Amino acid sequence: MKTSSLPLLLLLLHLSATISAAPSLSPTPAPTTSPIPPLKKPPSSSTSPLDPKQLKALESLNIPTVKDPCNHRPTTSKSASSSVVTCDTSSPFRLVTSISFTNCSSDLSISSTALRALSPSLTSLSFLNCPSLSPPPRLPESLHSFTAVSSFLRRRNGLSGVFLARLVNLTDLTVSSVPVSTSGLFVILGNMRKIVSLTISHANLSGNIPKSLHSNLTFIDLSDNLLKGSIPTSVTLLSNLKSLNLSKNSISGDIPDGIGDLISLKNLSLASNKLSGPIPDSISSIPQLTHLDLSGNQLNGTVPRFISQMKHLTHLNLANNDFRGVLPFNASFIKNLEVFKIGGNSDLCYNHTVLSSKMKLGIAKCDKHGLPLSPPPQKEDSNSDYDYGNEDDTSEKKKEEHHGPNKVVLGVAIGLSSLVFLIIFMILLAKWCG
Repeated sequence: MKTSSLPLLLLLLHLSATISAAPSLSPTPAPTTSPIPPLKKPPSSSTSPLDPKQLKALESLNIPTVKDPCNHRPTTSKSASSSVVTCDTSSPFRLVTSISFTNCSSDLSISSTALRALSPSLTSLSFLNCPSLSPPPRLPESLHSFTAVSSFLRRRNGLSGVFLARLVNLTDLTVSSVPVSTSGLFVILGNMRKIVSLTISHANLSGNIPKSLHSNLTFIDLSDNLLKGSIPTSVTLLSNLKSLNLSKNSISGDIPDGIGDLISLKNLSLASNKLSGPIPDSISSIPQLTHLDLSGNQLNGTVPRFISQMKHLTHLNLANNDFRGVLPFNASFIKNLEVFKIGGNSDLCYNHTVLSSKMKLGIAKCDKHGLPLSPPPQKEDSNSDYDYGNEDDTSEKKKEEHHGPNKVVLGVAIGLSSLVFLIIFMILLAKWCG
């Protein structure tokens, strides 16, 4: 039994020695290098080429195509000609969605062929400072946004109303410092049922504001034109309207009471028109109004007290009207405004126990009857903001200038009197001595 167990024992000893001599095996440690991040999908600009037809169209518009035109960054020079192209991410070919031209060169021409190739993917087209450019015969109906500023001035008539009216899918129309020839604004807007933002300013636009406007409008700027007539009810029905600028026209009549129904309004500018009558109380119902400019009209009556309770108001211009009575604002309200103008109202005055003359309001102090004490300054420059100059110093200088001549006259009078007295005394003395 012992003899047979010996080989087995020797074998076990040999295996034990082999195992102990071998290097200890520990669990494999985690790699010390950072894991390789998942590969990001490359932008479609590197995987999908631009549509060949649209690429050729861009070349005809003098847009560089050697490199990807969608990633082209224009020069930072303000005067250099530039273009910005935006494309989508579709495949197998990307498509152009917007083009913006700035400071166009005189040799640029916008052909109908190029625009047809870019339609229907082209939704935004912009021209900024391209005065020598002629407008194309027709723009793509696919456009949602069209902008023309200081452009298309080679033709005296600029852009026609019919030309713009074809853009029935527009949501944003901006035409500024470009003449627009049309028989009325309704010709342009008639079929633009999707329009949200409308700017036609400094464009010689004539006629009346349409009696029907599309309800989804949120922004209207028709400033610096030749519009006439009154503000129609159609304007007061635009419950989503946030900004209304009708300044520098020939709009007449009263400000309609319905203006207070524009509860989303933040900016109301009716300056430099021929509006008359009082400021309607309904304006107090516009909760978020921050900018109110009614200057340069023939508005009359008293300045409403409710204006001082409009908490969000930062810009208030009531200058150059026919307001009368006592200004109902205190210093705290006026100082909280960024802009306040009230001058040029000859029958309006301020309570000098409430407001300081240092505020230079451009109106006279009130007497005890609430009437101006002295003639106020003439029409105020509606573009100059109020400031808090040191009027007391000026008053002191005026007092010194006023009293200075009186002292001189008094001194001369005393000298002459003394001389006369001396002569009389000498005559009497001569007679007494003789």
